[in-house]
Amino acid sequence: QVQLVESGGGLVQPGGSLRLSCAASRRLFSIKAMGWYRQAPGKQRELVAGLTSGGRTNYADSVKGRFTMSSDNTKNTVYLQMNSLKPEDTAVYYCNALTVVGSGEVSNWGQGTQVTVFS
Repeated sequence: QVQLVESGGGLVQPGGSLRLSCAASRRLFSIKAMGWYRQAPGKQRELVAGLTSGGRTNYADSVKGRFTMSSDNTKNTVYLQMNSLKPEDTAVYYCNALTVVGSGEVSNWGQGTQVTVFS
């Protein structure tokens, strides 16, 4: 298991930027994959960005070119840099860590951080 603590959410105007952080309780190299998800009111949780242990990233089409996911292995922390924010980016953002336990996988979630883009 791994504990995840997100930070960095807040209020921002359209076109603005925020950087979310997710601190993990164990070394990132021991985690199979990390991801940022978001859930807007009345909508399903969706993947925003993912990062594999091999360093590959993938992004939802809606955020490509605007969001960047990165990691700092010395701090066991992943980040989500969000630029050119739009009102439709408003959601609770969750950090996720996929860990291998025995022959299976466990999905670990942070508590979420609110991002509100208002005009």
